[in-house]
Amino acid sequence: MSIELNVESVIDVGTVDPTKYPLPKTKLTPEFLRDLLHLRSRTNLISAVARIRNALAFATHSFFQEHGFLYIHTPIITTSDCEGAGEMFQVTTLINHTERVEQDLIDNPPPTEADVEAERLIVKERGEAVSRLKAAKASKEEITASVAQLTIAKACLAHVEERSRLNFLDGSGQLQVETYACALSSVYTFGPTFRAENSHTSRHLAEFWMVEPEIAFADIHDDMNCAEAYVKYMCNWLIKNCSDDMDFMDKNVDGGCTKRLKMVAETSFKRVTYTEAIEVLEKAVAEGKVVFDNKVERKMDLASEHERYLTEVEYDQKPIIVYNYPKEIKAFYMRLNDDEKTVAAMDVLVPKVGELIGGSQREERYDVIRQRIEEMRLPIEPYEWYLDLRRYGTVKHCGFGLGFERMIQFATGIDNIRDVIPFPRYPGKADL
Repeated sequence: MSIELNVESVIDVGTVDPTKYPLPKTKLTPEFLRDLLHLRSRTNLISAVARIRNALAFATHSFFQEHGFLYIHTPIITTSDCEGAGEMFQVTTLINHTERVEQDLIDNPPPTEADVEAERLIVKERGEAVSRLKAAKASKEEITASVAQLTIAKACLAHVEERSRLNFLDGSGQLQVETYACALSSVYTFGPTFRAENSHTSRHLAEFWMVEPEIAFADIHDDMNCAEAYVKYMCNWLIKNCSDDMDFMDKNVDGGCTKRLKMVAETSFKRVTYTEAIEVLEKAVAEGKVVFDNKVERKMDLASEHERYLTEVEYDQKPIIVYNYPKEIKAFYMRLNDDEKTVAAMDVLVPKVGELIGGSQREERYDVIRQRIEEMRLPIEPYEWYLDLRRYGTVKHCGFGLGFERMIQFATGIDNIRDVIPFPRYPGKADL
């Protein structure tokens, strides 16, 4: 089947006064172009980024479809926070009262599960009081007063339960996509996610895209194998299908980006435990090889500077996978290892950006995951559906998340994440 497009041989695009055209014939900085989002796609840099982004999206779907994964669309509005401690955007219909709503959340934070349970206990006690008065054949006035107190208690409970069920823009589709992995085997989701941290760094956006596969009947080693194969597939795809745009990036942005792609595509990812990685960093500091802004400590998450030192310096510009992290610094759903001190989590670190992928084997044991939720003082109620996936039968499974914009940064060498997404959203910038 062929599709013919009828295009006029001569198109009148009108005239533009060169003195008023916003894009002068000079080298334009990415910072300048961020103020012209509606026009910046006309520049060589941003159009090349757009084609590379398109190629990586195509490669993503090709890789997972070729390996038997099913593409699932997960919701972006949810009541559960995947990481358990993320700053999430609240979804509200009170557009004209946004500031008041935000201040109310500061002054009156959402109730905890303990608050809800306390209100339920009051309802129970007042219900029992009514029953005792009726059994004792108390006066009509006494019973009426007691029923009124019960009604008030029920209204308070309903209010607290409603405030505890806030809707948020999702920070991940992982929890939801697990429901399909438990039913249909390996699946993946690829879509927008959100974070509400008030961050103005070159590494963070309020809206960004994540690729999140979930692999059924697989453990942490299968997870690492899949992540490595996926990254190599994307690198090879760009080398084969985007040579012109990658040449442009080599000449104008980062002279080593194509070489970096080839190196990752051809190199086996070295795997080191979290403990080994910390020991390497501690030794480097002790020997005066490096000074970090963030102190190296056990049971701390690695900072970007630590990640980049490991992959760019210690392991000579090679990708690595760090695994088996302390349970205290990882999410509740990650499988507890036999030592009961670490979880089966892994991060893929690459030159230029540091962490590219974060993943884990999921905790499939009902008692263990419930205890982890309680240990982290998270409310049980929003995760009851997630517990059902264990309560009513599950399989060993794992998965990971790749920050799509970080992959584009890694491929192109572009430093600021705001320049690898068509319409960047960050604090103070949400127009167009």
